[in-house]
Amino acid sequence: MDADLTLVPTPIGNLGDITVRALDTLKSAEHVLAEDTRVTRKLFNHYGITASLSAFHQHNEHRMTERIIEQMLSGQKIVLVSDAGTPGISDPAFLLVRAAVEAGLKVECLPGPTAFVPALVASGFPCDRFVFEGFLPHKKGRQKKLLNLKEEERTIIFYESPHRLIKTIEQIAEFIGTDRRLCVVREISKIHEEYARGSTSELIEHFTKKEPKGEIVILLEGLRKQKKDEDSED
Repeated sequence: MDADLTLVPTPIGNLGDITVRALDTLKSAEHVLAEDTRVTRKLFNHYGITASLSAFHQHNEHRMTERIIEQMLSGQKIVLVSDAGTPGISDPAFLLVRAAVEAGLKVECLPGPTAFVPALVASGFPCDRFVFEGFLPHKKGRQKKLLNLKEEERTIIFYESPHRLIKTIEQIAEFIGTDRRLCVVREISKIHEEYARGSTSELIEHFTKKEPKGEIVILLEGLRKQKKDEDSED
């Protein structure tokens, strides 16, 4: 490892999705920062990785960042993983990466899994231009965020938890409109992978009958130009 800080994507479902390069990096690492050491330990046990683990997550990243920067400045090489996918994409990493860059340290991110990419490509919506919004605010700012996206022409991507999925679809209908198509993707690369496509009302009915479980990506088609032109003429 030449970099002072190396970000390593991990599988979002099927453990076979990890790259050879990611395995080589993890196997040669002395110490790895993990979002949840229990989750990462399962991956390590599966592939015989023996690096030591420390927790680095949203609750401790502020106080841990300065200490980790000092360790890298003293010559230690650090590897960072999240529970699944690429660190920094709706997972901790940004604060540490920014601090490392500001300190003149070398940062590298390996290519690898990110949930929204396969969801977008297989959704059937345009994927040449899109906007990734991550998780919507849980309370304050949620309505404003959705209203700001009402005129967005690009495909819109959200992450969501199962217990908030129906509420989010209802709010999309309320604040953005009922005439947009959606694609809800869950459990990507796992046994129960599902792509549910339809209108807001169809998907609300579907997930009311079938309780949603697992990691979820919501894709919302952008405002069609023809529809936008019609609205401006009214």
